[in-house]
Order: sequence, then structure tokens, then C-alpha cells
Amino acid sequence: MKKIILCTALLISSGLLFAQSDKYVAAMKTNIALIDSSFTSTTNMVSLANNFERIAMAEKSQWLPYYYAAFCQVSSGFMEQDKSKCDAIADKATSLLNKADSLSPNNSEISCVKSMIAICHLLVNPMQRYMEYGMASETALQDAMKQDDSNPRPYYLKGQTIKNTPEQFGGGCKAASDILNIALQKYASFKPVSDLYPNWGLQRTKQILDECK
Repeated sequence: MKKIILCTALLISSGLLFAQSDKYVAAMKTNIALIDSSFTSTTNMVSLANNFERIAMAEKSQWLPYYYAAFCQVSSGFMEQDKSKCDAIADKATSLLNKADSLSPNNSEISCVKSMIAICHLLVNPMQRYMEYGMASETALQDAMKQDDSNPRPYYLKGQTIKNTPEQFGGGCKAASDILNIALQKYASFKPVSDLYPNWGLQRTKQILDECK
């Protein structure tokens, strides 16, 4: 009788876990599909960040919802017209990303968002903050490249930063094109682990290269 009860409990438990897993995957796919269209406004992007944070709170052992919540949060900072708000936005993104980092340390994708957060802080006052946050961004990108050399995103982010840097400081299209072309080559062979894993940046890489022609 004890064996029957134990087996029944295990079956019920595994069924619940399977149902939770299906619900998690469906929620993630739904919200990931909204990322591109959410770049139309800061309101939409923050709302999406909140969606991912709610998923993360329900699935505390998963790093991806925390990652996407941080990604969407910092992306809203780049769209924010009032750059004095960027510190608070970047701090919120950091708190979310730290949770992802604790669940998946030495992760190239997480390092990419660390770089984005540093740039978001830099935007508050680029002239005064370049040394601190420019270096923090570059360090995070170097980490991302070491953690997964097949990942195209650190190369895309580095190229984008160089393109947006004034030529007198070593930036501009000519300086950016080489690394953006490396990113493009890596995108051609990159395959995400699953449908839920990060796979962004290709279209923007192509767009920047077209702008530089």
C-alpha cells in the first residue's frame, strides 16, 4: 500500500512539474515574441520587463526570465529621452541581472547585458563618465567573448559602441565595420540552445553596416 501511495504521489508531482514547465515555456515564448515590437516605446518595453519579472518570481530557479527582464529594462533606458532617469533604470536592470548571474555564473549573454547597463549609466553624462563606464562596458564585453567566443552579441555591441563614438576618440563607421563584420559572420553560424535563449542583434548589425556604407 505504501508503495502504491508513493508511486501515485510521484506521478502527481511529475505531472504538476510538467504542467508548470509547459506554462513557463509558453509564457516565455509569448513575451520573447513581443520584444521587437516593444522597441516602439519605453512604456511598452518597461511593461514587458515587468512581465518577465513576474515569470521570474514564479520560476525562481530559471535565469532566463531575470535576464530578459534586465535586458528589457536597460533597453528602455536607451529609449528614454530624459537621460537623468537612466541611473535608476540601470540600477533596476542590475538588480534583476544579479539574480540571473547567481543562477548562471560566467554566462556570456549575461555579460553582454552588463555591458549595456554600463552604457546606460554612461549616457547620463558621457563626457564625465566615459572613463568609468566605458571601461566597465568594455570589460564586460571582453568577458562575454571569453565565456563564449561563438556568441555574436558582444561583437555586435562593441561595434555599435565604436560606431557611436566620435572619430577623434577612435570611433566612427570605419573603425566599427571590421568588428561588425565579425559579428555578422558569427551570427551566420550561431545556434541558440533553445527557442528561449537569446538570439537578438542580427538585424541591427546589418542595419549599422548598411548605414556605414
